Parts: sequence; structure tokens; C-alpha cells
Amino acid sequence: MAPATQAKQHYGGGDDHAILNWSADETVAAIRGKRITARRYITAVLEQARRGASLNAFITVLRDQALAAADKVDAAIAKGAKLPPLAGLAIVAKDNINLEGFPTTGGTPALQHSKPGNTAPSLRKLITAGAIVIGKANMHELAFGVTSTNLASFAQPVHNPYATNMIPGGSSGGTAVAISSRVVPCGLGTDTGGSARIPAALTGIVGFRPSLGDGGAQQRYHDDHAVVPISHTRDTVGTMGRSVADVTLLDSIIAGQGRPQAANLHGVRFGVPPVLWSGLDKNLEQVVLKARQMLEQAGAVLVHDDIPDLLTQDNKISLPLALHEPRDDIPAYLKASGITNVTIDDIARNIASPDVQDLFKAVTDDVYGGVYKDVITVQRPALQRMYADYFVKTKVSAILFPTTPLPATPIDYVNGSGNVSINGGPPQNTFGTYIQFTSPGSDAGIPGLSIPAGMTPDGLPVGIEIDGPLGSDNRLLSLGLAMEKILGHLPPPPNV
Repeated sequence: MAPATQAKQHYGGGDDHAILNWSADETVAAIRGKRITARRYITAVLEQARRGASLNAFITVLRDQALAAADKVDAAIAKGAKLPPLAGLAIVAKDNINLEGFPTTGGTPALQHSKPGNTAPSLRKLITAGAIVIGKANMHELAFGVTSTNLASFAQPVHNPYATNMIPGGSSGGTAVAISSRVVPCGLGTDTGGSARIPAALTGIVGFRPSLGDGGAQQRYHDDHAVVPISHTRDTVGTMGRSVADVTLLDSIIAGQGRPQAANLHGVRFGVPPVLWSGLDKNLEQVVLKARQMLEQAGAVLVHDDIPDLLTQDNKISLPLALHEPRDDIPAYLKASGITNVTIDDIARNIASPDVQDLFKAVTDDVYGGVYKDVITVQRPALQRMYADYFVKTKVSAILFPTTPLPATPIDYVNGSGNVSINGGPPQNTFGTYIQFTSPGSDAGIPGLSIPAGMTPDGLPVGIEIDGPLGSDNRLLSLGLAMEKILGHLPPPPNV
């Protein structure tokens, strides 16, 4: 496939322009208030998906099912029936999240035709609340990467709508692009080491990773064995939207909690540890420093205490979890989902993307089996204490940092994910570079929220993240709502 260049076609339709720019709340209110029928809205959404098909945001578009669901909403309205809170709202779900009766491919050939017998609880809650799933979103193959350059023939690389020769980030790149390109206002991705937040940052939207902790009661979303897994210690569904409010709407349904209101930032303490502010692309650095200054001018207090060993400690944990736990987690997922004709060996043999082949070889060879116990019992708890001690010592509400050290980079059509260079420096691994700031919080199980910070001179979006203590999800979202008011929203992609 030849590299794409900046998109020439327009993805937005004239009459549909306002509809497609509605927030999730505005959409629900318009349908409920009979200003638009659910069918008219869903038709506009599906047409926008068709116009933007070259972005490869979708693996499967559920056109007939979405229209049928819209008709049911309209029939309920006509009868004067009580409507569920999300009635008629179009969403997308990343294609590693189970939807009963429809393929959940994980973006990999061995699972292309697998139809799980269960729906992931987070997705089921949204559907029960009236949301309409209009498609399963494209992704980095098996979620093992940050580019969403999927080389499986049925998936294809996902393109960033702000510059279509660039990556959208990953692994939830399809969900991010569907939201950014104005197909839907919000949807579901997943996040293992940054997979909801990195594509959010690179496509100008919001990405939320909820608390995971040590699982159980510490875990905000509960989707065990209903999402194609990497690591049960690190995996969670993540909510994504064009605004923080879009995210809080979905989160409130999934978590079963009230929606937070915007915080007053005056006097709120944000940690800005230098370890998470070093080695930045110079264009991105200008954007995030300006965002930091704007928050400070709004009354936020910046605390510069460092966590000097954070990245070193995280490097002891990240890959051993991600490349050992699939050995048990993938077979458990297949069994729970009723997928009896595919094994983990089948998955490994049929991987299409070279970068994922390389990573998965470490899984099948169990390269990290010897250190796994030490990682789980010693190294990860040490990382969790590092964060907990920092929050107590500094009295910060959240840690503030650039979501990624660089903006979007060109698609690698050969490897899927290769090397990048920052400011003309030496080549460095793309995967390791993009996850270096998001991975530590993931491994510690704390919540993180990426919101748009601005754009580079080249017109590429930049994200800024806040991570909070375990269980501080509502407070984090409240801070995000306030930050968004100060930093503003990005303009839509060109030609959208």
C-alpha cells in the first residue's frame, strides 16, 4: 500500500456538519428533545464513516444493526416511553472488546472470524443505557504497539486525520480517529501502557485510563476475559471522547457513579517532576510549556520535586508483565469467550505485522518467565510505593506531564513500528519512546487522563496528561474538566 499524503477529500457533509460536531450530551438531548430522529442522526454518522473510509478507522461497520437500533429509539420516543440515558448516541468499540454475535478480531488474522459468546461488561452497560455501536474500530495488531499500523490485510494501517501520512498513535488508533474525524463523539478503547491516551494525544481528543490497582475492588471497570488481553495486571478498557465531558458521560455509566463537575484550579497542586519533562521534541515542548504556564496563570501551583528513579524502576516491570502474562491470559480469554477453534499458537503463527511478530516471539519463548515472580512481588509494589510516597510528600492532586515526548510521526509501512528520532538525534525504538511517560502509571495501576494541549507549528495535536493517586478517578476527571476550559479545544482536522 502506498503511503498516504494529506487528505484531499472532505469528510464532512454540509447539512450534517453541525450534527457531527455535537458533543455526546448535545446529541442525546437533541434526540430526546425530538430535534432530530435517531435514524437521521445515525444515518449522518454512517455517512461520515463512509466518507472517511480511507482513514481505516474501522474493521467492521455495523450499518444494519445501528439503523435498526435507531429505529427502536424512535419507536420508543413515539410511544412516549421512558428513555435510557444514552438513547440514540453513536459510539465505537475497539475491536478487541467483545460484542456478542459479532467478530472481535483483535486486529489479527487468527481471530478474524471469531465471534465471542459474551459482551464485555463495560460495553454492555453502554448498550443497555441506549448507546448504539456503529462499528468495531481498527487497532494495532493484538494491541501490541503504539502506531496502529496494522499490516493484516483485513485491517490496514490507520491514518491520522490531521496528517494522513502520520500515525494516529495506538493501540486504540481506530477509536481515536473515529472520534477525531467527527464520526462519533466518544467510544471505547483499551489501555495497557498508554493505548487510550497516546492516540488521544496524537489525534487531538481526550483519553482516560481508569484506576486498576491490584484488581478487585480497586479496579474501576471490570471486563475480565471479555477483552482480547495482553496483561491482566495492566489491561483496562478506556473511555475516549472529543471532550472531557464526553468521557465523563461514558465513565458515569460504566462506573455507576455521578458525573464530576469542573474543579476550581486555584491553589491545586500539580507535580511536574523533571523526569517526565525531559527529552522532548522541541515543537511539542513549546506547546506543553505554554499549557503549563496557562494553568499556572489560572491559579494552579506547580511542584517541581522529582521522582528520579521512576523510569528506571518502570523498565524493570513493563515488558515482563506484557510479554509473560499473555501466555495464560489469552487462553483464558478464548475459553471464556467460547472461542474453541483458535489457540494461542494459532494466533502467534498468523501475526501479520513484523513488529508484533518480534514482540510475540518473546511471549511464546517465555523470555521473561524467570523474572516474573520478582516483578509481581517486589518490583511492581516498589513502583506503587514510589507513587504513593510522592503524592503524600508533595501533597499534589495530580502529576502533570506531556502524554508523549513527540507528536505524530510518519507511518512505517514495512515494519509497522520501527524507529523515531527526536530533534535530529539518534534513532530510538518507536514503541519504547512513545510509552515512556504513560507506562509507569499503567504499571502502578493509577488513573491517567490525556487532554489536548495545543498544536505544533506543523498542525499536529499535542496532549498533556494528569495522573492521580489510586482511586482518585472522579477528582482527576474534575481537574480535567477545569483544565479543558483553560486550554480550549483544538480545531477539527483539515477537510473534516
